[in-house]
Amino acid sequence: MTQRVWPTELRFSKSAKALTIAYDDGKRFTLPYKTLRLESPSAEVQGHGNGPKPPPPIISPDLDVEKADEVGRYAVRIHFSDGHSSGLYTWAYLRQLGEASAAA
Repeated sequence: MTQRVWPTELRFSKSAKALTIAYDDGKRFTLPYKTLRLESPSAEVQGHGNGPKPPPPIISPDLDVEKADEVGRYAVRIHFSDGHSSGLYTWAYLRQLGEASAAA
């Protein structure tokens, strides 16, 4: 049985333009806003169905996060300054992004 890990802290930093997320197993990851926007789990970014993934959005260097809303107990909706807010970032997806960035 796979053990679930839960976030204990989400910290959005305007100065660093990054989200730091800590998990209950002690892991901590920092994800730049640009990465979060480019890897949004929305259909707009990931594509619809089995078709090809659309070209990545053009990201302004001024990209910011305006707010974030918890969605149930499983995800967060991030509202970016470019108007994008349709992706739901599950705790597992944020963990996956964090581990991928740490391995790079």
